[in-house]
Amino acid sequence: MPAVGKKFRAAQGKVDRTRHYPVLEAVGLVKQSAFAKFDETVDVAVNLGVDPRHADQVVRGTVVLPHGTGKSVRVLVIAQGDKAKEAEAAGADFVGIEYVQKIKDGWLDCDVIVATPDVMGQLGQLGRVLGPRGLMPNPKAGTVTLDVTKAVREIKAGKIEFRVDKTGNVHAPVGKVSFNAEQLAANVHAFMETIARAKPAAAKGTYIKSATVSSTMGPGVKLDAAVYR
Repeated sequence: MPAVGKKFRAAQGKVDRTRHYPVLEAVGLVKQSAFAKFDETVDVAVNLGVDPRHADQVVRGTVVLPHGTGKSVRVLVIAQGDKAKEAEAAGADFVGIEYVQKIKDGWLDCDVIVATPDVMGQLGQLGRVLGPRGLMPNPKAGTVTLDVTKAVREIKAGKIEFRVDKTGNVHAPVGKVSFNAEQLAANVHAFMETIARAKPAAAKGTYIKSATVSSTMGPGVKLDAAVYR
């Protein structure tokens, strides 16, 4: 695809690859260098000085992005009785214990699953299906909870989950190219601050080694990560 190659090279020409940019300037460059015909997602990639093979150096958590991700998230709440009614009132897309059987039958038309603690026994047998897709509810991520109203509202408002991969990198979507630069900068800042606070006690040396922001098709722009160290 030579045309895309040409567009990518033109976009790359706008970015000084030797520079580490302040957040607002970096996201401005990402917006300028986006060239796809669709509304590209803006992602942040952070390289951490941790060894994820050790349990005490695994970095994971959640953050509510102030301006959301720009993506509508379909939330399934597996709950019964009053908790199911609360979930419906909070705006969950799908609600009910019957979804355990539906998932067994192959239904997976959702982005996040929230469950109350009393149904986790039934969900445990779906680990092989939900685990690899990142859909298994987890207390640390706030998706196993009795407060289903709070969980649903936070997810709908732009709460995302992150986890370091085996190479020490954390990736997260922080908005769309159609967001203005201030909205993207606020989202990136919230994410980076959360990563900084999640530093494991066992981590040695430089914790946040580098951070890059980019759009789906565009070139990476290096962030000045020193401000978060």
